[in-house]
Amino acid sequence: MEICDLGQRPPLGEVPEKMHAMVIRQDRFGEPESAFQREVIPIPEIGPLDVLVYVMATGINYNNVWAALGDPLDVIGERQRRGESEDFHAGGSDCSGIVWKVGESVTDWKPGDEVVVHSGWWEPDDPWVLSGRDPMLAESTRIWGYQTNYGSFCQFARVQSHQCQPKPDRLTWEEAGSYPLCASTAYRMLMGWKPNTVGEGDIVLVWGAAGGLGSMALQIVRNAGGRAVGVVSSDDKRQFCHDLGAVGVINRSDFSHWGAMPDTEGPDYLPWLKGVRGFGKAIWEVLGERASPKIVFEHPGETTLPTSGFVCATGGMSVSCAGPAGHNGPMELRSHCSRR
Repeated sequence: MEICDLGQRPPLGEVPEKMHAMVIRQDRFGEPESAFQREVIPIPEIGPLDVLVYVMATGINYNNVWAALGDPLDVIGERQRRGESEDFHAGGSDCSGIVWKVGESVTDWKPGDEVVVHSGWWEPDDPWVLSGRDPMLAESTRIWGYQTNYGSFCQFARVQSHQCQPKPDRLTWEEAGSYPLCASTAYRMLMGWKPNTVGEGDIVLVWGAAGGLGSMALQIVRNAGGRAVGVVSSDDKRQFCHDLGAVGVINRSDFSHWGAMPDTEGPDYLPWLKGVRGFGKAIWEVLGERASPKIVFEHPGETTLPTSGFVCATGGMSVSCAGPAGHNGPMELRSHCSRR
């Protein structure tokens, strides 16, 4: 079989020569709606420990906005520098689907198994991973579907066998394909850095609480017995956050001090500091007590990071990922070593 129409499945285990995929090329880097185009590409060969997954549903993530823009990383050029030949990027880092073919050394999956796919990818022979240490800190680790090719925006995705997990029976394909990257990232941020993990009664400030990462964080905090304070951009998101377990919600649009942190010796510093303190007071007001977050779940980046550091409790942790609001991170270092 040369190719299978969209929405159609070949006989289980039969792999066509080609497939449909949403693809980026360097000559059309730009906004995702124009950078991503549907193309027909060859289905890749799989390695001994790889699995080919027939994709039933995929989620979207900001990493493929960056891939489309070619900034801050040209993912195609970066792979070519590592010796890979493809001149396109077929992205996608969230997936639910059906195992269609397995590599010769795969023993834990078989064609027909229904799976979800996590986005952690690393070289099988990485000595750090083989020694039993945290694979996400290995030098060879990459984000599947962003720093690797043939992600979930393909009819058939190429993954490593360890990336597959059983699909929960109670979830639809769409539900199962929407959460793995955000959920695993949020869990690692909140539960991966002892002693700064969420416990009973702990206050956690959650930025972007109505988004993918934030909505997962609210549920993790609730299930761990913590108290989440969500930050949103509009009042119509308040009830959604309360429904997911937030004990309080703050609308960041009520404040105007966001942006790159000003020079502490310049004229803009005191107005900025007044805004930060006002935001800290808003946290106290929704909690009903003068208490600071043990953990600040930070991911917007440049515009919010200085405030996160300021409001975090003494001995607490501001943990960050992504940075869609800016990649620079100046902070008020005095707030890290003294009470404000």
